[in-house]
Amino acid sequence: MPVPPHQVRARHTADTVTVYQAYPPEIAGPALAAGRFVPPFKRERMTWIKPSFRWMMYRCGWGAKPGQERVLAVEITRAGFEWALANSCPSSLDRDLHPDRETWSRRLRASPVRVQWDPERSLRLAPLPHRSLQVGLGGEAVRRYVDEWLVGLTDVTPTAHAVRAALDAGDDTAAEALLPPERPYPLPPEVAAVIGASTL
Repeated sequence: MPVPPHQVRARHTADTVTVYQAYPPEIAGPALAAGRFVPPFKRERMTWIKPSFRWMMYRCGWGAKPGQERVLAVEITRAGFEWALANSCPSSLDRDLHPDRETWSRRLRASPVRVQWDPERSLRLAPLPHRSLQVGLGGEAVRRYVDEWLVGLTDVTPTAHAVRAALDAGDDTAAEALLPPERPYPLPPEVAAVIGASTL
């Protein structure tokens, strides 16, 4: 059965969902030591979270890109994740969600969260026909993310490097087995409607 074009897939439990971010060591190290985001992490900047491990690997080059050498799995509450999506606006105009540019611009100015759908990536990071969700948190959403939603931080850089090593060795089966399991996330229908996501 084909994957719906706009479906949120993630590692999740009854209460939490895991998203990914990549940082330089000077931000990731203090965060891991404290168990939460602390300076030099900047609350004033928009921070992008990604439910898809493979899309994170595409973005950070398996933890090899400068400034993205440490990959963090960030476990947050499902309530917080759903609040972010319910209070979001697409980063570009989507006429299926907003009738005109003025309506979208108004929502964009008022919302602390941006969402966009980018092509999901295969094991070898080639684009796939279906999309992966990216969520940008700013303003109030960053504060809630850091102070209220965060459940735990895990350094998954070794996993990224191990998958890349298996791929370099031509062992796609071993690489696939190392990927964190992700499955469709059961979005409430009213939240799915805000971001144009499938509820399947």
